Amino acid sequence: MSRPPFDIVIVGQAGRLGYEAALFAASLRHSDPDFAGTLYVAEPQPGALWPGDSRMDGAVRGLLETELGATILPFTSRHFGAAYPYGNKIEALLALPRDRPFVFFDSDTLITGALSDVPFDFDRPSASMRREGTWPELELYGPGYTETWKSLYDAFGLDFESSLDLDQPDEYWERYLYFNAGWFFHRSGPEFGQRFLDFALAVRDDAPRALECQSLDPWLDQVALPLVIHSFGGGRHTIPPGLLDGSVSCHYRLLPLLYAREDDRVVETLHEAVAPNRIKKVLKQYEPIRRMVLQGKGDKARALFDRDDLPRKERAIRNRLKSNNLWMR
Repeated sequence: MSRPPFDIVIVGQAGRLGYEAALFAASLRHSDPDFAGTLYVAEPQPGALWPGDSRMDGAVRGLLETELGATILPFTSRHFGAAYPYGNKIEALLALPRDRPFVFFDSDTLITGALSDVPFDFDRPSASMRREGTWPELELYGPGYTETWKSLYDAFGLDFESSLDLDQPDEYWERYLYFNAGWFFHRSGPEFGQRFLDFALAVRDDAPRALECQSLDPWLDQVALPLVIHSFGGGRHTIPPGLLDGSVSCHYRLLPLLYAREDDRVVETLHEAVAPNRIKKVLKQYEPIRRMVLQGKGDKARALFDRDDLPRKERAIRNRLKSNNLWMR
């Protein structure tokens, strides 16, 4: 059965995000050479909300456009910018074509399989379930999970009860709709992006009283995202599990963490995607890629860990890498 065509959007910017975007594009072309949609690299333009030049340098731009077939998508930051860079993923959506479904990925992601074959239901959006209970952080004698989340659903006129996972106990964080914003999808970038923007600004500027002790930095996007997805009739697992954040994609976040905890297939994809000289000569300008991938530091980091018996806390992984001078970002 043929899949409906769709586009991909990631964010690219001066510095780390530009190199990560190029690595993402290289992994896409390597792992899914038949991908027929457009890969958009959304680039915030210089302006009042971005000090200095936020655009990618010429070598990275050339690699993306000429060698990897990406389309640079300029957009203007009107609400977030450097004060909240996670807002890029919200404002970038407004620059996408209105009548094309999209999948957004954080730039620090590798494509490791045939993304074209994932059976997305673009009328029922969803997002990454590879997350921890990072928000809200409950205060002694303060509102619980139910009161906190229900106040948000009520603020936007959404049905709270239908968002709950009733297989999870009351006042346990997984009962409540919560995603990692590392990927999400919908039938229209501008439609989804406008609602995402409206909800995020309302939470930021006029949050319900139940949130008065809660931090929204850096959690604002992940607070608003489940509300947006629920408002469009989406929810958990609208695509089969084990594909994104599984056999088809890996949100590695930082290269030392990739080497420490991801499986051999992810490492192999990374090395194969970077191997062509036309790609390597640009990406080696970025120190983590040069040291971890090209100079073999990643193999040393990998040897420090047993993937079948990793430390339970990411902090312990980071500390072991730091103590061996193998931490970088």
